[in-house]
Amino acid sequence: MTTDPTKQRWALTARGLVQGVGFRPFVHRLAGELGLAGLVRNDLLGARIEVEGTLPRLAAFVARLRAELPAPGYIERLDQELLPATGEPGFVIGASCAGGLAEAWVLPDLATCPECRRELFDPADRRLGYPFLNCTHCGPRFSIVRDLPYDRANTTMAGFALCPDCQREYDDPADRRFHAQPTACAVCGPRLASALDDATARLHAGQIVAVKGLGGYHLAVDARNDDAIRRLRDRKHREAKPLAVMVAGLDEARGIAAVSAAEAELLTSPAAPIVLLSPRADNGLAPSVAPGQTTLGVMLAYTPLHHLLLAAMAGPLVMTSGNLTDEPIAYVDAEVRTRLDGVADAILSHNRPIERRCDDSVVRVWRGRLLPYRRSRGYAPVPLALDDHGEATVLAVGSHQKNTFCLTRGGEAFLSHHIGDLENDLALAAFETGIADFERLFRLQPTVLAHDLHPDYWATRYALERAVREGQVLVGVQHHHAHLAACLADNGRHDRLLGVCFDGTGWGPDGSVWGGEILLGDRRDYRRVGRLRPFVLPGGESAVRQGWRVAVALAAQAGVSLDAARLGVEPERFDAVAAMVASGFACLPTSSAGRLFDAAAALAGVGSVSRYEGEAAILLEGACRAGGDVAPFDVSADEIDWRPAVDWLWRRSGPAAGAFHRGLAEATARLCERLREQHSVAVVALSGGCMQNVTLLSELADRLHNRGFEVLTHRRVPPNDGGLSLGQAAVARARLAGD
Repeated sequence: MTTDPTKQRWALTARGLVQGVGFRPFVHRLAGELGLAGLVRNDLLGARIEVEGTLPRLAAFVARLRAELPAPGYIERLDQELLPATGEPGFVIGASCAGGLAEAWVLPDLATCPECRRELFDPADRRLGYPFLNCTHCGPRFSIVRDLPYDRANTTMAGFALCPDCQREYDDPADRRFHAQPTACAVCGPRLASALDDATARLHAGQIVAVKGLGGYHLAVDARNDDAIRRLRDRKHREAKPLAVMVAGLDEARGIAAVSAAEAELLTSPAAPIVLLSPRADNGLAPSVAPGQTTLGVMLAYTPLHHLLLAAMAGPLVMTSGNLTDEPIAYVDAEVRTRLDGVADAILSHNRPIERRCDDSVVRVWRGRLLPYRRSRGYAPVPLALDDHGEATVLAVGSHQKNTFCLTRGGEAFLSHHIGDLENDLALAAFETGIADFERLFRLQPTVLAHDLHPDYWATRYALERAVREGQVLVGVQHHHAHLAACLADNGRHDRLLGVCFDGTGWGPDGSVWGGEILLGDRRDYRRVGRLRPFVLPGGESAVRQGWRVAVALAAQAGVSLDAARLGVEPERFDAVAAMVASGFACLPTSSAGRLFDAAAALAGVGSVSRYEGEAAILLEGACRAGGDVAPFDVSADEIDWRPAVDWLWRRSGPAAGAFHRGLAEATARLCERLREQHSVAVVALSGGCMQNVTLLSELADRLHNRGFEVLTHRRVPPNDGGLSLGQAAVARARLAGD
């Protein structure tokens, strides 16, 4: 075939979110508009495009490819090479190529798009009321993909053959279901295992229904029925921790909580996370939904089944993970009846298999932008840019609580979905199978294992034992250095700076429990240059949930006499702990900011015992009022002394929570100011679980800004241990590179 000398053929390799987002149909239409010939296909790199035409039209194609790609599609990298022109006419979508190294991204699960929602309730549409409709803009992705490239045959939809109507849509470049891999209808697709009407009737009657979602089962109950919620709490063993609420749409969310523009954008985004909002006083929800809280976790219905259920209920539903407390979410049909036996009164299931579990994400808006608390459904496993430190594949195994793991590929970091606390065999199995799944899916074999220094963390043991079996290089990373590195990676920074790392517990190289640290460091190494004044945890782990024990220890150092009755503790228990502190028996040394908050809550009369992790600190933050006093703290060259604040809190008769936050923030900023003079650094990174406390975060960020510091905070990964594996991976790669 004779070729036109005025034409060229370009090969483009697109990497990013280009599979499962309608990328190939978009490329097909764009090439047609510009009169270009060629092809587009999925491969293990992402998408391969060959376009042939005149130079101006090729240039226009590349420019429009980036500029006009609809969300959530995203081109992270576009490689280009020149090929010989073929002269062949037409533009086609070619068969996917499964050869070579896997470098494609896997798209997260996406909330039902507006077009599909309209069809769901349109009496004239053939998918009216179909619980599993989707298109190239929405539906399951991460939870159904079994292998790459992302084609129907490589998903859990492989067993559902398309009917003629769905096939026509799938083959039509003008249809939004053109090459939509999970597409289906009531004729050819997945079906409910029981009637939706029955589940709705049970919910109206106050029963608990296990509902199969995208990444696992929820336990659903009427959010207005206090008796039903109390029964759910009793069966799930979740005494007081707040429960998330699902509503039909944005208007319903505004009916139960105040919703800012930024919060509305998050609620209605394709990720559709749980967003922490300020509840309205007259929202009609049962008191047991979020007892004693100043925030309410709200999410919008994000699957067609959810939309149908909420429409039938005509009111909000509690939607909490389908598990017992401390267990991973149930997602395999065969195990649901066993695991949720005695919890759910009924099960609303279906026959579309879930390939991997994925809990809901939890976020809040801080100063107009995202502050993640749990990065999971809707966000995982989109990679984060890490660095260009060589090609070593690192597996970072994360922490014991809020576990995630992280697998690197070149300069990309694949942070896993939320695994949870590694407290039992089910959680440990989820951790190990999750790692094996990522390694298989992305075709990666780690040569380096990064882990926490705590010898008793299950994740650490996993790394140590695996390295013995398989010979990987081990890189141990101190807990708070990993927090600092996670914040640096989250902000794309490599410079040496100060890191304020406040959390509950982390293994210190000196054998004590760290948690209130100021580090001077970068991704490669660190040294501690400041801290909270150490104290002891009477009874060790017992003090984690019993803040009054820590208050007794602090008071002993501060020379303050406490009263058992005022703390709400039996005199015998109080005396026993006081004696323990005096003798030093079973007292673990620590500098933990988290435990300091627990003690402050007890001293301020907010809460002496935490029924779930962080409850006392959350209640203390909830008791804050704007403005007012600042609790006194002393600051030395390298230490924040809390003793004056302990005396002040105990003697205080009025509101004290806000003053404590302001005092700690002021003291921390003052110490950072002194450290700047010593070390010539003017940037501070704020990380650790305590930075979920937006009152502390705001007070500290403002005081640092006012002193001329640049302040880095988390924006894509949580400041808590859910982001720790990213920091471990960043440290390991920096050390291996010698950077």
